[in-house]
Amino acid sequence: MIKPNTITEQLHAEIEQTPEQYRPLLLRLVHSFREGIEEDAPWLNAVESFREGWKDIKVGQVYAIDTLWDDIHTKTD
Repeated sequence: MIKPNTITEQLHAEIEQTPEQYRPLLLRLVHSFREGIEEDAPWLNAVESFREGWKDIKVGQVYAIDTLWDDIHTKTD
């Protein structure tokens, strides 16, 4: 599985490679994509988010807080 920060770094790299004159179109595409997925599967509200988090805790799918930022500065090629 790819880590979220790696995906974000890849997105940033793709944006940087996109010619400046096409970036407004790219922004519109990303915005439309986000709106589309929100309509298909709305993001959780606070109560639903808490319930999902509580389920994660109950099954042990948690990380120690002191490890949350581990490898944050790791560069990938």
